[in-house]
Amino acid sequence: MTYQVALSFEDGVTRFIKVKPNETVADASYKARINIPLDCRDGACGTCKAFCESGTYDGGDYIEDALTDEEAEEGYCLPCQMMPESDLVLQIASTSDVAKTAAASYNATITELRRYSESVVGFTVEIANRDDLVFLPGQYVNVGVPGSDDGTGKPATRSYSFSTGPTENSLAFLVKITEGGLMSEYLRGTAQVGDTLEFTGPFGSFFLRERKRPALLLAGGTGLAPLLSILSKIETEDVDQAVHLIYGVTFDHDLVELDKLEEYTKKLPNFTYSYCVADQNSSAPNKGYVTGLFEPAHLNEGDVDIYLCGPPPMVEAVRSHLADNNISPANFYFEKFNTSATPAGAPAPVPTEAEKAAAERAAAETGRAPALAAPADPGNYEIGEEHPPVAESDAQFDARMALELGVLELTIGRLTPEQLIEFRILAEASGASVEGDRFTDAAAFTDTTAAFHEFLFRCCTNPVLLEAYNRLEVTQLMYQVLRDAHWIEEHIVDEHMQLVEAFEKGDKAAARDLIVAHSQHAKATMRRAIAEGATAGVVQ
Repeated sequence: MTYQVALSFEDGVTRFIKVKPNETVADASYKARINIPLDCRDGACGTCKAFCESGTYDGGDYIEDALTDEEAEEGYCLPCQMMPESDLVLQIASTSDVAKTAAASYNATITELRRYSESVVGFTVEIANRDDLVFLPGQYVNVGVPGSDDGTGKPATRSYSFSTGPTENSLAFLVKITEGGLMSEYLRGTAQVGDTLEFTGPFGSFFLRERKRPALLLAGGTGLAPLLSILSKIETEDVDQAVHLIYGVTFDHDLVELDKLEEYTKKLPNFTYSYCVADQNSSAPNKGYVTGLFEPAHLNEGDVDIYLCGPPPMVEAVRSHLADNNISPANFYFEKFNTSATPAGAPAPVPTEAEKAAAERAAAETGRAPALAAPADPGNYEIGEEHPPVAESDAQFDARMALELGVLELTIGRLTPEQLIEFRILAEASGASVEGDRFTDAAAFTDTTAAFHEFLFRCCTNPVLLEAYNRLEVTQLMYQVLRDAHWIEEHIVDEHMQLVEAFEKGDKAAARDLIVAHSQHAKATMRRAIAEGATAGVVQ
């Protein structure tokens, strides 16, 4: 009995390892020659801290300094201590390069070519070592285009998501045909069953998470592919949650795999779908855009996970629709892809009159400019996720706390008398805009508390810490959320003064405790401000 653990790195590479019972993730990782961040190996330093996307595990033994109770409740874990009790997906705070690993390459043989229409071609491949390829439903690979050259003697690559599930033997992909596109020209002109090609992967953090609530899947064009992979995975699960898919395309000939979606309505008792075509001359029952098919039941009053894969204008349109209607989904995962490809050095393809007309109609209906700009580099994916403002706020303050605990080690006992005086002045200034648990001037407090928290980073001798702190968006977030706030956790101002006193005494333990407690009180203040702002229509 072994468990499969996906290690998702910051640069998009995902590596899979097998972990035996009573074996830690870190030990299994190093056996697989994947060097995830590690230092003490006994739960004391927190260097290996990761975030568990899904699955259950025994967190092991560790000290509070390495992982707080609050972090553990939120899903953070220590791979050096944790032992899986199911398959896991972990976000590793490092790149694959730092971990001295890389995505694997596979040689594949084309077993089927399916020309759905003038605009879409599908191809299926098989690989000899299928058991070695493990991926999460929704991920993609970089496929080498036979006969091409990237300038280094290797085939140029294009990125495509699997349209088949992780347990299926064959691997299928959908390709939008574009004039001048390397893969498009190959598939449309010379590709034959039996051809060989190479792909590398898997990549990407757009994949199905543990299902705890209803899901809304949104597909634009060939963005249907990863959602088909997700449906294939859902078919193997025993989870009683509703799933609705909305599929939008520009023209009738862009519609594919409707028969497969219909099959899923029979296989999955809680699955439904609808589709629409933007072209007003379409014969489809629904004309327009995916947002026009949103129903209250699909959004479940915000308690829904949204997965969206489509071109950038579609992603932005959905995001704007949700904001305009004050809908904050529990989780919003998206993948933007470019639907046009242009050979290196060639001009961007000129839109047809029909495409211009469709874009102009879209502009008239949505109030947005026609999306006819030159496409970006082909094959690129932009993947992201959005969570409610509270989650974003908590994450920002957790990051600030982690940096402050680090800068504490470099500054306590080393500040000059003049610096300690300045530190005290800043602490006193932060209290001038507060009376008890009420702001007298929230904007002024944001200014003064930002200066107070930045001070130690300016005093430390490590420019990397200062740069990391400056990259945080804590101050911007506070300006956005606190500008109309009234309540503040009453301990915050006192903690500023107490932290100064701890520095004056050189009491590192007291300073650490104050930084941790202060972070929790800051998060409580922001949470209440977010809740009050949302009620008043301020925070979206």
